[in-house]
Amino acid sequence: MAGAQAERYQRIFSTIRDVPAGCVASYGQIAEIAGIPRGARQVGTALRSLPQGHDVPWHRILHSAGTIAFPQGSRAFREQKKRLEAEGVPVLAGRVDMRKYRWQPDLDELLWKPGPAWDER
Repeated sequence: MAGAQAERYQRIFSTIRDVPAGCVASYGQIAEIAGIPRGARQVGTALRSLPQGHDVPWHRILHSAGTIAFPQGSRAFREQKKRLEAEGVPVLAGRVDMRKYRWQPDLDELLWKPGPAWDER
C-alpha cells in the first residue's frame, strides 16, 4: 500500500473507531470527518482491506439510507446485523433508523482531533 493511501486508510480507521457502540455512521459521513470529501467508496475499499484481528468496528458503517451494504441473507449481512443488535441498534428489513442511531460527534471532538495536514485537503 502506497504511503498516501496507507495514511488515508489510517484516518478512515481512526474515524470509525470513534463511532461509539449503539451508534452508526454512513460511508460518506466517515469520509467527510476523515477529511476525504466525496470519499464514501474509499471508505468501503479501506474496510475491505482490514487485516485479520483488527479492532475497527466495521459493523457500525452503513449506506446513507441506513441499509447494510451486504446482500440480505449473506453471512456478512447476518454478522453485521448480529453485532449491531448486540449493541442495541435494531435492524429492521436490513435497515437502521439513521435519524435515531446516526452518530452525532460533538464539535469539540472533531475540532481537536488530530487530522490530516492542511495541504492534503
